[in-house]
Amino acid sequence: MKILTVIPTYNEIDALPTTMDRLRAAVPESDVLVVDDGSPDGTGELAEEMAAADEQIHVIHRPIKDGLGGAYIAGFKWGLRRDYDVFVELDADGSHQPEQLPDLLAKIDEADLVIGSRWVPGGSVVNWPLRRELISRGGSLYSRTMLGLKVRDITAGFRVFRRSTLEDIDLNSIESVGYGFQVDMTFRVALQGKVITEVPITFVERTLGESKMNSGIVVEAVTNVTKWGLGARARALATKARALTQ
Repeated sequence: MKILTVIPTYNEIDALPTTMDRLRAAVPESDVLVVDDGSPDGTGELAEEMAAADEQIHVIHRPIKDGLGGAYIAGFKWGLRRDYDVFVELDADGSHQPEQLPDLLAKIDEADLVIGSRWVPGGSVVNWPLRRELISRGGSLYSRTMLGLKVRDITAGFRVFRRSTLEDIDLNSIESVGYGFQVDMTFRVALQGKVITEVPITFVERTLGESKMNSGIVVEAVTNVTKWGLGARARALATKARALTQ
């Protein structure tokens, strides 16, 4: 498999070196693409230095910060043009442990999307306050209820996609920019009837840098999930109505 790990960055100059070292040691066969959204702290320049020293590391510089979704889509498109077979989503802050990536990759032969899950048996979080855990669990519960999905950790950001899975998604139509992007992608994969597998992981709260989570991201995700869920129900009712009149 030709593997590409995509790492979005914004002001991750402290965390990126450790994450990169751990990733290169854990899965040395993977190429790495850092997608930097114009970090004012010099993260982009640091990534360029890493790329100059390691031919398997690449960098995209985006002039504006327009969210996690936009960064990943840019990374996916870059990799699709270069014939990668497998695409990995990985946070730069160390919350996703690169040492667990082989467990996810081991399942990609039997699934279209593999999710590193905190909320399946064997999964866990470390150093999270209760409020943060309740928000995450509640968000996953609301999303899978509204969308009719069985995925336990629908907002998770540690993921592995088959190339064919991304090719079957209209990436240009995705408008989610925050963490709702993960829900959006999961829903689109599920609507295609593809196989989604969850693998338990240990999620470790960052110790370097600052979290990008804020109330605006949560509101965007809830609003979009509600819209997608109601839309799906409306389409299902319309389908039933047409069947009854035929």
